[in-house]
Amino acid sequence: MKHVHDRKILHRDIKCQNVFLTKQGIIKLGDFGIARVLRHTNEVSRSMVGTPYYLSPEIIEGRPYSFKSDIWSLGVMLYEMCALKPPFEGMNMHFLAMHIVRGKF
Repeated sequence: MKHVHDRKILHRDIKCQNVFLTKQGIIKLGDFGIARVLRHTNEVSRSMVGTPYYLSPEIIEGRPYSFKSDIWSLGVMLYEMCALKPPFEGMNMHFLAMHIVRGKF
């Protein structure tokens, strides 16, 4: 993440399915299809993109977001790896979004 963020790239879709392990044991981040290159480190993005389980509260609320949203998604991914389930769930997108914004896991 640091390598990507140091190059002012916002990945915007951090999830387990986009992390790969090579035969040599090297971890690689893939699928930069919706990534965005920022002009400077304090620039923000506004479009709502990403996989619902991994969306940060600011994306759900339609607020500007930046690198912190990638870090949020990384935390969700790490939780999922440890618990074998996502931290936030809901019967539909509305309830999932409510749980994420309220921090109810």
